[in-house]
Amino acid sequence: MDMLMIQLEKDSSTPLYEQLYEEIKKGIIEGTIAVNSKLPSKRKLAEFLSISQTTVEFAYSQLIAEGYITSKSRVGFFVEAIEELAYVEKTIPHRVFEDHSERQILIDFNPGKIDTSSFPFATWRKYAKDAIDYHEKELLLIGSAQGELELREQIASYLYQSRGVLCSPEQIVLGSGTEQLLPMIMKLLGEDNQYAIENPGYTLTHHVFNQYNQKVVPIEVDEDGMQIQQLEHSNANISYVTPSHQFPTGAVLSASRRSQLLNWAAQDKTRFIIEDDYDSEFRYIGKPIASLQGMDHRDTVIYISTFSKSLMPSLRMAYFVLPKKLLSKYHNMFTYYTSTVPRFEQHILAQFMRDGHFSKHLNRMRKIYRKKLEKLTHALSPYAPIVTISGEQAGMHVILSVKHEMNATTLSYIALQQGIRITPIKEYTLAPTVQNREDQFLLGFGGLVEEEIPKAIQQLMNCWGIEKS
Repeated sequence: MDMLMIQLEKDSSTPLYEQLYEEIKKGIIEGTIAVNSKLPSKRKLAEFLSISQTTVEFAYSQLIAEGYITSKSRVGFFVEAIEELAYVEKTIPHRVFEDHSERQILIDFNPGKIDTSSFPFATWRKYAKDAIDYHEKELLLIGSAQGELELREQIASYLYQSRGVLCSPEQIVLGSGTEQLLPMIMKLLGEDNQYAIENPGYTLTHHVFNQYNQKVVPIEVDEDGMQIQQLEHSNANISYVTPSHQFPTGAVLSASRRSQLLNWAAQDKTRFIIEDDYDSEFRYIGKPIASLQGMDHRDTVIYISTFSKSLMPSLRMAYFVLPKKLLSKYHNMFTYYTSTVPRFEQHILAQFMRDGHFSKHLNRMRKIYRKKLEKLTHALSPYAPIVTISGEQAGMHVILSVKHEMNATTLSYIALQQGIRITPIKEYTLAPTVQNREDQFLLGFGGLVEEEIPKAIQQLMNCWGIEKS
């Protein structure tokens, strides 16, 4: 095929890439563009239509994603044989692109990644070796259902010193991850509850609530965290929040809203707050944010956290702190339970914390992640104001906002085609929000090598056709 005779309306509100995509797709469906015919190269078509090569590339990428055309390396783009479609989509569907093929990820902005090279392997190995010893033979037996007492004592001490959590070891229950502990909390709180959850929010908890058929009420999040006014006008009686570093927006629940939330919980004896403090250890601006649990004088906060970010995801160890008024109910309901965390791992971690290595490790990792954040911020600054970031006060991810003619879902797929994984914020929403998040991404930096961050950002910007300002 020599050229495509396509009329583009450059004054239209519909982006040029979308117009081009629609016209080529229509031609393929109607047969005016023959099966197996070769499409013009990106450069030639861009010159012919007086548009940018990036616009053509975006249109071609969408057609490849939907199976209308295929790309042959160093040969060109060819029309695929397709069955007649029942209808033609009027616009590009704003959805998550599914890619079932094996794709090598070269750059991963996954927020769940940690810096594995900085783990204190030698120290951990020493405690592991000491644990696998005849003198620790009691660890072969089933221990406390709540977890090893020595570990719960260390956790209680750590929480008081670092997060202002007021608790005794008897209030702590260990388990193998949030997904295992949340159902226990749900069972403990009883049936016929309505859970207010942040929107957008952590998808794992969305799945858990859904799997256990819990009634959920999405509450919007802004720059000050969960909107308590919305919560007060809902029928929810349990609020699930990430106040210290909201996931995924990075917002910190403001002091006034913390008070409002605690007052809301105090108004009814059936109301509780589940405070998820999953990555509070890593804060880079100002003083650490005190926990809600430490501010609570009415015993309404259930505090939950994990060692996934502070140590390693594969440890599969999390815990919750119960209000004292729920302890007797917990013991009545879960007397037959056994701890889901192996005793050897609990023992190793308890000794690791007892001897001060956990605190040293956290201090070291804060410095490492702070440097990575600084490197990331510096690498992105030349692309402002097209690209901006927020939520950088804490944690191991930022929110990346991109002003582009394409939405975040499509841009994430284009990045994936180049071996770059980055997730749109929209994937974490339960319901439409007032705030437009169509241009926002969750950009994790914890697992990136510091020296390679500038190159990674440059490659991401290049694949989206964004140049330095």
